[in-house]
Amino acid sequence: MMRILTAFCACLLACGEEPKRVVLDGEPELAFPNVVTTENSEVKLTFSPDGQRMLWGSTDRTGGPGAWDIWEIVRTPGGWSPPHLVSFNAPQNDFDPSFAPDGSGVYFFSNRPGGLGGDDVYFVPVREGAYGEAVNLGPNVNSTGDEWGPVLSPDGERLVFASDGRGGKGKHDLFVSVRSDTSSQAWAVAENLGPAINSELDDFDAAFLYDGRTLVFASERRGADQVDLHVSSPVRGRYPEPTWLGNTINSTETWDFGAAVNPREPGVLYFNSYRPPHVLGRGDIYRVRYRLER
Repeated sequence: MMRILTAFCACLLACGEEPKRVVLDGEPELAFPNVVTTENSEVKLTFSPDGQRMLWGSTDRTGGPGAWDIWEIVRTPGGWSPPHLVSFNAPQNDFDPSFAPDGSGVYFFSNRPGGLGGDDVYFVPVREGAYGEAVNLGPNVNSTGDEWGPVLSPDGERLVFASDGRGGKGKHDLFVSVRSDTSSQAWAVAENLGPAINSELDDFDAAFLYDGRTLVFASERRGADQVDLHVSSPVRGRYPEPTWLGNTINSTETWDFGAAVNPREPGVLYFNSYRPPHVLGRGDIYRVRYRLER
């Protein structure tokens, strides 16, 4: 346990002693209206590093094998293709896709048979543009509970996800697992990101910002059944108490979650919200420009 935490903290020390803050540039706007964002519910957009694919989850788009399915569009000579199902969907729930920064595959969660609990984290490789077989990441990551929102750090060494089955401070806590074999999906036993970043309620859906260390994530810590986006930048190797991102991003109409970034767009944050009058469905994806300052 100490070896893992020491290695994780060591890779954060370079960020300095002063926490970074997120400064927003402008107002959120609908992301890819009528292409990705539609009258359906779209959640947790992810981008392939080569810019050729976008994937997301939907809870209500018809035509899929499960209740929750993962959809994608691909770039063609004539523009983006119509949305279609990814080949690795199961008849159960599949959700929260997130591309590996090197484009080697996609992380997601599923409650398909053969897992360790409810929702487990899986990885599906991408080879020559085709998806392979989904692989369960095993007991060092997954538990008898639910794991959500897996995301890999830009250097490919840290997997952050939410779990309610590994103990912790609240319902879902944020955990990190360090890669133990650079040539495979072998991960060390996951460790809690700490009592400052996690609350007594749900904390989930993290995303690494362009510095590779600062985390934006969804949290229920403000209470009143409200989920908002918060940010925490490590100081001396530890994540301090997060900062609420304010009502420019956070809406009073619904939960704000599903933080995501595009490696080809540093300084742009994607997230889920409901922001009348700029809406297409009940769960829309928005984008907003930001910068990090000390």
